[in-house]
Amino acid sequence: MRSRVRAKDGRHLMVERLGDPRGRPVFLLHGMPGSRLGPAPRGMVLYQRKTQLIAYDRPGYGGSDRLAGRCVADVVEDVRAIADSLGLERFAVVGRSGGAPHALACAALMPDRVTRTAALVGLAPWGADGLDWFDGMAASNVLAYTTAAADPDGLAESFISRSAVIRQDPVKLLDDLRRELTDSDRVIVNDAGIRSMLLRNYSEGLRTSAYGWIDDAIALCTPWGFDPADITGSVMLWHGEKDVFSPVGHSRWLAGQIPGATAVLEPAAAHFDALSVLPVVLNWLLEEQATAAPSKG
Repeated sequence: MRSRVRAKDGRHLMVERLGDPRGRPVFLLHGMPGSRLGPAPRGMVLYQRKTQLIAYDRPGYGGSDRLAGRCVADVVEDVRAIADSLGLERFAVVGRSGGAPHALACAALMPDRVTRTAALVGLAPWGADGLDWFDGMAASNVLAYTTAAADPDGLAESFISRSAVIRQDPVKLLDDLRRELTDSDRVIVNDAGIRSMLLRNYSEGLRTSAYGWIDDAIALCTPWGFDPADITGSVMLWHGEKDVFSPVGHSRWLAGQIPGATAVLEPAAAHFDALSVLPVVLNWLLEEQATAAPSKG
């Protein structure tokens, strides 16, 4: 079920609803680069859980209009507009990778509407006090984030060039990633079904321009517009300790900042293991009264 929703400022957002249209709502915020067609549990899984999953292209990706100069906190008004258009008063939120900080923004700035939040393999705020932000991070991401912070025009030029190549051959992005994948991630990405899904996801995300990717990277390296310490709702942080794209130290730092947050840190898991844990995370998000956070399943 696909629709276009008009944001408060007149921009259009492309929205995809999966699963049971009358089920309990969960917003799924995609990674970077990505789109509404990114990793998600199968429809059967969602129907069994009486769940509707709402995914949308962040501004500049896929079918959504760009919002130049956006910060992480700007996600809140877009999620609010989509929820209002669907008649959803309360909902859970989960974000993976580049979507995880955006999920935390919803938890911090919409406490009256967000029931529970899960942030999977996410990042901590740029310049977080007491965190070595780059410790354990792959060289390609160190370069991208350093450039985003110090030379955003240079980052834009680089990503526009890369996106043009990826649009012609989406496999190029996976090939670029492959050089830095851990053994665990390589097994996951080599799965034919997951590989096909990732290629569709990247192709749609970069279909119209590179600006979703550019604006995401810059937003993550500038003030987010909220303090994770202000989050009062239930939050679960999930991270693989072998992650080289979003190092596990980021979730450890967030766990020390967000009151009552539960951190699930998997010693043998890496970045793409977050795909397999999504169905279990949904169970936690939708429990009325949970006594424990899930382990990887």
